[in-house]
Amino acid sequence: MEAINLQGVLARFLDRDQPLSPRQWQVCSHLQACHTAALGGLKRHCDHCDYEVPQYHACRDRHCPQCQWRASRRWCEQQQAVIYGLLFRCVWATLKRFATNARRLGGELGMTAVLHTWGQNLGQHVHLHCLIPGGTLSPGGQWRQAGGDYLFPVRALSRAFRGKLVSALRTAAQHGELHRITWPGDIDNTLGGLMQTEWVVYSKPCVSHTESVVAYLARYSHRIAISDQRLLGTEDGQVVFQYKVYRDHDTQKVMRLSGVEFIRRFLLHVLPKGLMRLRHYGFLANCCRAKKLARIRIALAQDPATSPAAEDTTGTVCDGYPCPKCHRGIMRVLTLLPPLRWVDH
Repeated sequence: MEAINLQGVLARFLDRDQPLSPRQWQVCSHLQACHTAALGGLKRHCDHCDYEVPQYHACRDRHCPQCQWRASRRWCEQQQAVIYGLLFRCVWATLKRFATNARRLGGELGMTAVLHTWGQNLGQHVHLHCLIPGGTLSPGGQWRQAGGDYLFPVRALSRAFRGKLVSALRTAAQHGELHRITWPGDIDNTLGGLMQTEWVVYSKPCVSHTESVVAYLARYSHRIAISDQRLLGTEDGQVVFQYKVYRDHDTQKVMRLSGVEFIRRFLLHVLPKGLMRLRHYGFLANCCRAKKLARIRIALAQDPATSPAAEDTTGTVCDGYPCPKCHRGIMRVLTLLPPLRWVDH
């Protein structure tokens, strides 16, 4: 079996006559140009053995596995933006309603939510991962701690969320925002079926260690549909990759898809340009987070937060790294390599 990465899959199987939206073509162009002469870069030279090697720039596209591990047509994109926006809005509205209820926590909740659109087999599985502190900030500035390991009853939360999302979808359809639903009565039949289905919000107990919270955010905030590590290779015109079956005790299995089908599934997860998939709400919202977290620390009698060391964002080129050939010298920048062509970011 031939080893391969996503860039190689696109180069081999992407059909230039395939009907893609401009955004999808842009992403594929970025991914194919990543770390190639197309984007330009640097030429490094060993100061001991004179070994030279090019170091090309990254595309920095958020769908690119090479970049992320280090740091559909127009109407389809519009519909995606509508659905994803409703999902964020309804999740927050549901949680906010429960949090402000005086019989529950009676205060302002905070939430960080990350949008994912895929399952392990690259199928479409749209969902939010939500990280929520275990309490609320009362109007008087007191911290109200959740009484148990879970913030709210899962069954009540699930039914409230179902009602809000179905209602929001109905309103969107009435305003002509759901472009795939065109026949009269379709929206009523579809939403009626959704209301008859029992929904389940997957809720996990509160995490008590800061390290666990940071690890959770790091794991989900920059994850993409598939990483190069999961791509095992190509064989007989098929792409072979590894996936996890959560319902089978996280068993690792291998899937084979035709190159065309693999690309079709990957392109399902190209987000509309400008869509924010990481969002903050309540006392974690960007506009008030610093002020309200300070109030929470006062309420909990904790020391003020210390500012982290300023990150160097000047983009200074690394001074060098050990030569992979002689292992004695340092690979230093010899010259800049201009890009062979312009790739729109």
